[in-house]
Amino acid sequence: MSYKVVPFSAKVGSRGTFSDVAKQVETSIQQEVSSGWEFVSCGNVDTIVEGSNGCFGLGAKPGGTTSIMVLVFKK
Repeated sequence: MSYKVVPFSAKVGSRGTFSDVAKQVETSIQQEVSSGWEFVSCGNVDTIVEGSNGCFGLGAKPGGTTSIMVLVFKK
């Protein structure tokens, strides 16, 4: 069995709705299903983002965490 994990990030404008986001998720799933993949689940992956020291301390950026949504498929 093969697995495929696809990152997903919704793109909505200031007037976007939850339905718009759901439709984007549905479209992403349908694209993979039409290629022969079976949808398994979705989830979030938390990632640590390293900061930077900048040049001589100027422009330094602190590290932090971010979360991305992933869609999991199997074949």
